[in-house]
Amino acid sequence: MCGIAGIFHPASPKPVDPARIAAMTQAQAHRGPDGSGVWTALGVGLGHRRLSIIDVAGSPQPMALPGERIVVTYNGEIYNFAELRAELIARGAVFRTQGDTEVLLHAWAAWGPDMLSRLNGMFAFAIYDADCQSLFLARDRMGVKPLHYVELADGAVAFASELKGLLAHPLVRRTPDLRATEDYMALGYVPDDACIVAGVRKLQSGHFLLMQRGRAVPSPMRWWDIDFSKRATGSTRDLEAELVERMREGVRSRMVADVPLGAFLSGGVDSSAVVALMAEVSRTPVQTCTIGFDEAGHDERGPAAAVATRFATDHAVRTVRSDDFGLIDTLVAAFDEPFADASALATYRVCALARERVTVALSGDGADEALAGYRRYKFHAAEERVRGLLPPGFREPVFGALGDVYPKADWAPRPFRAKTTLLALAQDGNEAYAGAVGVTTPGVRQALYTPAMARQLNGYRGEDRYVAAMRQAPGRHALDRAQYADFRHWLPGDILTKVDRTSMAVGLEAREPLLDHRLIEFCATLPPRLRLRRGEGKWLMKKALEPWLPRDILYRPKMGFVTPVSAWFRGQLAEEAAALARSPVLASWFDLHAIERIVADHRAGRAEHGRTLWQLVMLERSAARLFG
Repeated sequence: MCGIAGIFHPASPKPVDPARIAAMTQAQAHRGPDGSGVWTALGVGLGHRRLSIIDVAGSPQPMALPGERIVVTYNGEIYNFAELRAELIARGAVFRTQGDTEVLLHAWAAWGPDMLSRLNGMFAFAIYDADCQSLFLARDRMGVKPLHYVELADGAVAFASELKGLLAHPLVRRTPDLRATEDYMALGYVPDDACIVAGVRKLQSGHFLLMQRGRAVPSPMRWWDIDFSKRATGSTRDLEAELVERMREGVRSRMVADVPLGAFLSGGVDSSAVVALMAEVSRTPVQTCTIGFDEAGHDERGPAAAVATRFATDHAVRTVRSDDFGLIDTLVAAFDEPFADASALATYRVCALARERVTVALSGDGADEALAGYRRYKFHAAEERVRGLLPPGFREPVFGALGDVYPKADWAPRPFRAKTTLLALAQDGNEAYAGAVGVTTPGVRQALYTPAMARQLNGYRGEDRYVAAMRQAPGRHALDRAQYADFRHWLPGDILTKVDRTSMAVGLEAREPLLDHRLIEFCATLPPRLRLRRGEGKWLMKKALEPWLPRDILYRPKMGFVTPVSAWFRGQLAEEAAALARSPVLASWFDLHAIERIVADHRAGRAEHGRTLWQLVMLERSAARLFG
């Protein structure tokens, strides 16, 4: 895994200072502690930081074909590089290295942008073609690897894996984007179609950007999308077998490495399945690691240990205190943009533990999005059934009125939050789901914003992208639309950003075998009843895994990393919360008196504002770091 950066002058070939490229790559040194490189020519410069995984002794970057007519800087792994290499050799290509980087160079020479559909991997890369005077930026289907870019005042386009790489360029203006602040407050992260620094863009998942000298910088093009509109046929048993085989292919392809490799093991279905399939083909015990908590209700060490014993893994465990908030500044530095998913604390800890033993770790991420594993899918499907029985003219006034008068119970589990359910039933299903994946409601945000902030937003809402994605989704069922929107926004913006930044912060490569695009495309064709049945998410996956995993692993309630932020703000972080109401940084956007009220209400137990306070803390720290 690596960090990349570069500069391209599309209008005219101005010189590029190698020291500037070096500074941009050095800002991302944590992504590539094993080496660095800079390449420049008239009008273009490429930089690279390397974490050596395949062809450790060879494959330095940036890498060029003979004559330096085609040059690449690349972050990621191409899992089918050996097959592509053989195909390219048959076409006459001559290789000088053993890794996957050179495959990209020859693939571009052979197929141009069409090369992307042939790649199975996680990647973000830049290819400069001197003959075409072009720079090609591309990002993988799911958005596993990040890529930021910005058009500068001197006409150049600069790009980097992380925002901090761009900010090392002196011409990048550090001005906050107000809409991105609204996006963050709505969703808990800044999605991939936005950036907290005005003018900076992220190349979205499944997109490429082809710039040619002498032409204006075009809009990115989508080269892949997930399609939920088709339906697989065949018996349940046949579909089970196909699902397992595609999972097996995803795991095997991601076990290719020239460095020590292991897996995260939480004791949940997804990571347990990955470990089971790794053990099936590994000649030595799989190295696994688990983070435990000193709070019994959130501790998964027992189930993880049972899976480790079952598959005879070389297992490591570390216990983390439930008040493990000392990483706040570390996370702020790692993420650049504000990021409010508090499970990042535990993710960082498990990555650090893994890095003590291995350089590559496989994770179970992706199955919840692909096979409807989140509880919110169950609630959304149930609510949609009710909406289908009642006309909007009845639902909206009746459920809306009941929801308005019903007492609020944010502290209760979702099934017992009748107010939330009633208000959701009064809404269109797309609007309701957009609200379900959010962190703060539009009403809460409006109460917090200053009048000037509200005026500048002019009705803009962070939830609107979710509503639009669901309306445009290539699918037949409410479940299709919800999952599609999560693939477009939640997965790259939250889950994969969390794993990338925390793993890269400690020099670890994380791989997601359950996000193999062949597996994802297959899962999208499964009928909804095979993804979610009788309230059981990932139904077909669990049935298919019964020969491998015990029922108490397959069917136990989903736990995940739970961070007790609400308790923190009534205890050890109470003064941190109180300081928010005095923050000159937040005063630019928020009414400090409104913040003071929610801090007091939360501390006194009159209301539940833990997640909102965590959002504000992370925003305040990030904004102070970015904008001063």
